[in-house]
Amino acid sequence: MSPIKNFETELSLQVEKRRATVKLIKIISDLWYDKTVELIMFRNQMIDRNVSEILNLISYAKKFVGKPISVFDALQIAKAITKMDLPPSKIDIGKLAYEYYNEGDGEYFSFVSNKLKDANNAISFKPKEVVLYGFGRIGRLLARELTSKTGKGKQLRLRAIVTRGEITPMILEKRADLLRNDSIHGQFPGVIIADHDKKALVINGITVYIISADKPEEIDYTKYGIHDALVIDNTGAFRTKEALSRHLNAKGVDKVMLTAPGKGGVPNIVYGVNHNDFDPDQYDVFSAASCTTNAIAPVLQAIDEEFGIEKGHLETIHAYTNDQNLVDNMHKKYRRGRAAAINMVITETGAGSAVGKAVPSLLGKLTSNAIRVPVPNGSLAILNLKINKKTDIEGANEIIKKYALEGHLVEQIKYAISNELVSSDIVGTSAPAIYDSEATIVDKDGNNIILYVWYDNEYGYSHQVIRLARYIAKVRRFTYY
Repeated sequence: MSPIKNFETELSLQVEKRRATVKLIKIISDLWYDKTVELIMFRNQMIDRNVSEILNLISYAKKFVGKPISVFDALQIAKAITKMDLPPSKIDIGKLAYEYYNEGDGEYFSFVSNKLKDANNAISFKPKEVVLYGFGRIGRLLARELTSKTGKGKQLRLRAIVTRGEITPMILEKRADLLRNDSIHGQFPGVIIADHDKKALVINGITVYIISADKPEEIDYTKYGIHDALVIDNTGAFRTKEALSRHLNAKGVDKVMLTAPGKGGVPNIVYGVNHNDFDPDQYDVFSAASCTTNAIAPVLQAIDEEFGIEKGHLETIHAYTNDQNLVDNMHKKYRRGRAAAINMVITETGAGSAVGKAVPSLLGKLTSNAIRVPVPNGSLAILNLKINKKTDIEGANEIIKKYALEGHLVEQIKYAISNELVSSDIVGTSAPAIYDSEATIVDKDGNNIILYVWYDNEYGYSHQVIRLARYIAKVRRFTYY
């Protein structure tokens, strides 16, 4: 074929791919807004994605599973799903396409119907009202995600945000601007209006009240029409069960969750790893642990289950946070007082011991330390592990790939296949752990492995918080991934 004809053929195929993607995007939106059915591609969000972003997700899926998955496969599977009467669901059409290549033989609808037959056994649930107590980095990301994923409002409903200080018109506008614009995560893809009369932010047409309070027990949420709410405390000011229980004394509150490591009787939970150990009917106060614990616990659990971990050390290379100083100044902790944006700062992390709470078999086996580095977001954990069962690089990678593809940790582990991966690439990744398969090291004896796990310490962690919130609120949809 001549170069000109070859170019014309390529151009024609590209047009067909993009047309098919446009059709797929419409189906994704219709399923979400009409039926509360969310389609994803190997745990990657597809709602509010453009044509190029969808095609990139499909390209990743193709490389990840080693199958010729195409947008045409995804479209046919999505069409089959539209013909089904499903409850609120979250369905991975990437996995369905992968399974179709392995098992399918013939018509898509019958194949998809058989795969999703358990949806008929899904348990119905009532929506849960949510209050964000604190509106810092994590609070604003939670607000973004909760409001952009409201859909028909059948799961979590953000109703109020609690801050300190008087809520003047200027303060309300500043709160709105901080939610609209983010130096790391970009502009919020929606409409935010400051309602001065109601002292509220109207986000995508939904009123979210801004409440001023210094003491959590003094708030009467029922005055705002809020009942049996889940309070997500982002302040870090209350860390013990006793302190967090003050929220439960407020009118209209049912459950409390902390977005930091809990102390004094608060269960620290890494969703996907140990959440099933804590029945939401038996507990009222929960912690979503730390961003680092959420990043390393899934990978460590997978390695421990398959190889057995004798001992190890983890070093976190962590983005600087608001806890550090912009310029040299006093700080209650050593070294953290030095200018964050121009120094690497050695500091401590409790992630090594915290993992033992989520994965009891690792209790006392890990040491840990941390280095804060001059990047605003995007962190890395280096796991240096002595294992009981010998392996090699391929064996270690295959185990993590298996856990990223199927089983109880598919939402928690993303398997990265690029040998050009750097910290800015992982910003905006919803998985709390991004396993760098190209960086794995195994010694010649096969008993010592070094694994590199990236994590968006803001965005990935926020998604773990929401996953745990759905579990606590008992609004988990039927899932297939």
